[in-house]
Amino acid sequence: MKHDRSFAREGYLEENYHYFHLRDTAGQERDFHFHDFDKIVLLLSGRVDYAVESVSYALRPWDILLVKHHAIHKALIDKSEPYERIILYLDGKYFDRLLPEARLMDCFEEADRSGEYRLVPDEEQRRALEQTFRSYEAAARDPAFGAQTLCDTYILQLLVLIGRMNAAPRREEQRYDPKIRQTLSYINENLGRELSVDALAERVYLSRYHFMRLFKAETGNTVHAYVRQKRLLYAARLIREGTPANAAAEAAGFADYSAFHRAFRTSFGISPGQLKK
Repeated sequence: MKHDRSFAREGYLEENYHYFHLRDTAGQERDFHFHDFDKIVLLLSGRVDYAVESVSYALRPWDILLVKHHAIHKALIDKSEPYERIILYLDGKYFDRLLPEARLMDCFEEADRSGEYRLVPDEEQRRALEQTFRSYEAAARDPAFGAQTLCDTYILQLLVLIGRMNAAPRREEQRYDPKIRQTLSYINENLGRELSVDALAERVYLSRYHFMRLFKAETGNTVHAYVRQKRLLYAARLIREGTPANAAAEAAGFADYSAFHRAFRTSFGISPGQLKK
């Protein structure tokens, strides 16, 4: 675990979790991107529109976003106001191994399944969250014996709070097109199959031209770019789990291994073989 006041530009998580409390006036606005780890975003102040997959949110203070690994997302920041947020990167497999019966990461699965990524805490929930964050940050600054263990327990407490919030009815303000939501679900579940524009448009009974325009408007990505990103992430996960690179490429829907290799290096900055090592 690390506690840091700076943003990890490389987008990799080498610890069980990584906690950020960031305050600035500009933020670090990035294009649509994705991670191999789960991510919690909590807005404390500022004006931010946040898109996760095909859903857009105008965030308000204390809104929480649950961004599952591989979900494509982007923040649109109003740089005229101070922007303060807490971001938590989480290795879901670690928490599943640590407390398998607790199912602490189910909230991410549910958000991804339902397409509802935002939690809006009530006043009591907000106070509990605020106390947990304050306690965590105090423990992170404390050099005394057991401080790291306290940090770990506060992260677990936070996940329990979020799990309880997730089980309660949500107050959502979202906009999305149901045909694009249907398409995203199909893509995520069928990465090894044909996912051409024509095939996807036919599934939701739209013309090719209308489908391409709607997909771009809703996700910020072309169909080709979105499918390629998802396939690359799936292949990377298979390689990390021990699948040979050529088999991972085929399972992720790449017919040409050389094209896969080039796209993989361009996206991740390393070759499939280097990732395996």
